[in-house]
Amino acid sequence: MAYRAPAGRGYADVAAYFRERIKNGDLAPGDSLPSVGEIREQFGGVAAKTVSRALGVLKSEGLVTSRGALGTVVAKTPMVITGTDRLDRMAKNGKRYAPGETSSGHQVIRRSVADPEICTALELEPHDEAVIRIRVFRQDGSPTSVGVSVYPPHTVSVVPELAEDVRMTDQFDKLYAERTGRQVVKGQRVARARHASQDELDSLEIDAPPQSAVPVVYTTVTFHDDDRPLGYWEDVYIPGAQIPMGN
Repeated sequence: MAYRAPAGRGYADVAAYFRERIKNGDLAPGDSLPSVGEIREQFGGVAAKTVSRALGVLKSEGLVTSRGALGTVVAKTPMVITGTDRLDRMAKNGKRYAPGETSSGHQVIRRSVADPEICTALELEPHDEAVIRIRVFRQDGSPTSVGVSVYPPHTVSVVPELAEDVRMTDQFDKLYAERTGRQVVKGQRVARARHASQDELDSLEIDAPPQSAVPVVYTTVTFHDDDRPLGYWEDVYIPGAQIPMGN
C-alpha cells in the first residue's frame, strides 16, 4: 500500500497523521503501518527516535500494537467513530463505512417525543411528533454503537427522505443546505454516562441479568441553521469502546 504524508518535524505530527487515517477508515484493524524507515522518509527524514515516540503514543492510545515480523498494525479494537465524525469522514474521502464496518437494525419511526433533553435541543413541546432513525453500527460483525437521530417536522418537510424507511444515500445536512441555501452548523458534541436501556442492551447484544444497571457512555450533538435546530444525534457505545473526542 502506498502512503503519502505531509512533511512534519515532530513525533506529534507523525502520530496525528496515522491517528487520522485510522479514524477516517483508511487503515482498518489488522492493517500494517509502514516501516520506521518508510515513515522517516515520508516525513522528510525525521529521526528514528521521533518515529518510535509517535508509535509509542499510538500504542498508548490503544490504536496500534506490535505484531513481531508484521511490524506495527492497527489494533483489533480501534476507535469507534461517532455520527458526526462519520460526516467529516465522508466529506474527506467519501467513505460512509470503514473497512469491516457495517450497520444493521435500521428503523424509521414517527413518534411523539417526551424526552426533556431532546425536546429542549429541538425546541419541541413535549409529545410533539418527530421522525426518529435508529441503526446499529458493527465492526467485523460485532456491535459497537447505536446511532439515534431525531428530526423535527420543519426539517422533514425540506428533506422528506428522512421519513422514508430506506437508508439515506446523502447526508441530511447536505440535502438541507442544497435545498434551502442555508448553512447547516454542527453544535458542540457532549459526552455523558448513564445506564443503558433494555433496548440498547439488546441492540449491543449485551447479555445482562434483568433489571441490572449497565453503564454506557453516549454522545449528543444538535445541528442548526441560522434560524432554528434541525436535528439531534445520539450515539450510545458498547462498554469498553474507545471514542475519539472533539467537536
